[in-house]
Amino acid sequence: MKFLILIALLGSAFAFPQHNNDYDHQQHHQQQNIEKRNHETTTWIPILKYNKEQGEDGSYKTEYQTGNNIVHEESGYLKDFSDAHPNGVLVQQGAYSYEAPDGQIIQVQYTADEKGFRVTGDHLPTEPPIPEGIRKGLEEIYAGIKRREQEAKSNPKYAETAAQRAELDYNGQYYHQ
Repeated sequence: MKFLILIALLGSAFAFPQHNNDYDHQQHHQQQNIEKRNHETTTWIPILKYNKEQGEDGSYKTEYQTGNNIVHEESGYLKDFSDAHPNGVLVQQGAYSYEAPDGQIIQVQYTADEKGFRVTGDHLPTEPPIPEGIRKGLEEIYAGIKRREQEAKSNPKYAETAAQRAELDYNGQYYHQ
C-alpha cells in the first residue's frame, strides 16, 4: 500500500507542469481563474432572520429563516442534575419547515432528551393498526400478568408455586390453571 502511495506521489510530481518563464506562469493563472468561474454553480440564498439567545445556565433559543422558505426554531436547557446524571441532561425541542420539490410545505417537530430523539410530522409514515386477533391476544396476556401480580400480593406461597410452574414449563410439562 505504501509503495502505491509513493508511486502516485512521484507520478503526480512528474506530471505537474513546470513553469520556466513568466509567460507560462501567467497562462497558468488565467486558466485557473477560468476554471473557478466555470465551477461556481451554487445559488446564493439569503438569511432573512437569525436570532440566538444563550443563557448563563446553559439554556438557549435559536431561530432562523432563509430565502428559500426554510424556517427553524430550537430551544434547549439542562435538567436532572443527580448522581445518575452529574452533568445534567440536555433537553432540546424544536421545529422546522421547508418546501418539498413538489411544492408541499413539510413541517417537523422534534424533542431530544434522556428518552432519545422523537420526531413528528404529517408527512411521516404511521404504523398500521394492530389486527383485532393480535390486539385481543395482547389483552389476554396483560390480564394474565395483572392476575399473577395480584396473586403474588395475596398469596404468601406464590413464589414457591411460581418456581414449580417455571420448572414444569422448562421440562415441557406446561402448567395449566
